[in-house]
Amino acid sequence: MHGIWDTIHRLARRFNEHDAALGLNQDEQWSLQVLKIAEETGEASQAVIGARGINPRKGTAPWEDAHAEVADVAITALVALARMRPDDAAEYLDRHLAAKSAKFLLSGPASVPAPAEPA
Repeated sequence: MHGIWDTIHRLARRFNEHDAALGLNQDEQWSLQVLKIAEETGEASQAVIGARGINPRKGTAPWEDAHAEVADVAITALVALARMRPDDAAEYLDRHLAAKSAKFLLSGPASVPAPAEPA
């Protein structure tokens, strides 16, 4: 996992340098990085629409396109976290993931509610 974080931190530093050269302050840099996550999420949504063939004007696309776009969302989000928390992004994500997942993973198998009876 450290190889991933090494690359993420290198990307974060590169984008920090680029944005600083443009004269953007830290708040602007972070804001634009979060907006980039939204852009990538939109592209993932478009890929799913293509894979499902929902838009007849555009035809269909392979699910592989959606996979790649979802990976782009994940990469962009990790870079955002590394830019915001350069000293502890990996540790912060580990703690946050543990807290968020605890209610789902510690409660046993997911239960599906029984369908409601017709009135």
